[in-house]
Amino acid sequence: MTSRTGNFNDRRRWRGGGVRNQYGQVVKVNGTLKTDKQQNNKKDKETNLGGGKKTKARHLPHPKAMSYPVAITPDEASGTRLLIKCFEYLPQTTSFSTGFTLKRTDKAGVYKGQKYEKGDALRDKDGNIEIVPTNLKFENQGSSDQISNSGMKHHYYVELPIPQDVNDTNTVTWGDDTLNVFQLAGLQAAANFIDKPGQTFEDLKTLLTTAATEGMDLSSDLKTAVAAGIAGKAIDPQGNNISVNSAISRATGQVLNNNLELLFNSVNLRSFPMNVVFSPRNYDESMMVKHIIRAFKSSMAAKKGLGGDGQPVSGQGGIFLKSPDVFQIRYLHNGADHPFLNSFKHCALTGMSVNYTNAGTFASYADGTPVSIQMSLTFKELNPIYHEDYAEFYENDTNGVGY
Repeated sequence: MTSRTGNFNDRRRWRGGGVRNQYGQVVKVNGTLKTDKQQNNKKDKETNLGGGKKTKARHLPHPKAMSYPVAITPDEASGTRLLIKCFEYLPQTTSFSTGFTLKRTDKAGVYKGQKYEKGDALRDKDGNIEIVPTNLKFENQGSSDQISNSGMKHHYYVELPIPQDVNDTNTVTWGDDTLNVFQLAGLQAAANFIDKPGQTFEDLKTLLTTAATEGMDLSSDLKTAVAAGIAGKAIDPQGNNISVNSAISRATGQVLNNNLELLFNSVNLRSFPMNVVFSPRNYDESMMVKHIIRAFKSSMAAKKGLGGDGQPVSGQGGIFLKSPDVFQIRYLHNGADHPFLNSFKHCALTGMSVNYTNAGTFASYADGTPVSIQMSLTFKELNPIYHEDYAEFYENDTNGVGY
């Protein structure tokens, strides 16, 4: 099938005056033929990735700036777009920080054989001033926080049309939870170990057993059975403990109130499926679509890393594998963040599929480019959404709906 705008292979020249070969490689610039070495090899350059550490620029089998469609109209250029930037993954970090202050006396007197006035700095037996830690802080920076705060530069970016299906779903996990009066007593007893060391769980259990059986119209034998069930001492012929509820239900037809309640359990991570349809109209768009697909495929793959000689590890890699790249996603409107649509934290690309027969059957141009391609991406955020993430939003602002 031929292109609507002509055969791609006939489009050899590019805007810079170069000439391409049959594979789309630039072989002549300003009348000078480029050698294979000049075409395929690039000198390694050093670049600062934002962390103060200089590393060699990694090989990118695609341009650093990619956009589809290639020839967009002024309305499209200033309209709503999807911007995806690729970054190196940075792991979560946790740390403790604290300050110190002098240990001082709160009144005059003798301490460790030394005489002090009120407010004097205390000293140990060797004469060194004693200090105590203060303002203990726990720092827990997630991967998304690390990338945002590092000032790291992105590897490349891709601009795409807004997907047809735009939505976001926020969820948290709540779960059923039960505690009967004796379990609550256990919690209270644990607290009492600090406040009232002399009082134990056995003391509380005795009081609760008395309270539970007091006033019941039971024979002494049944009261004993209920008390034994509560105390966990009743046994069956096989020697197994009888549950508290079983003992009480058999004796009285009642069960303990389990105080059923829905309690917050955990936060969840959000996923974002996105579908983009490509219909290349000329050679430039064909190459751009190929580069975009290649960029996402290469970035979502794990890295084997470098060996001790600084060269890429061969075969199946070494002892460890390095994390794939991660992405920053933004909806744009007139070149700025969209004033209504949702925001994203940094995401991992967890799934990608490409349908090269989106037209219903395989159909291609003369150079083999499929006429319609659907790329399906599934992104998942690195960190959960918290209430404090909305601190930057205010009433009647121009920000979107939030995360």
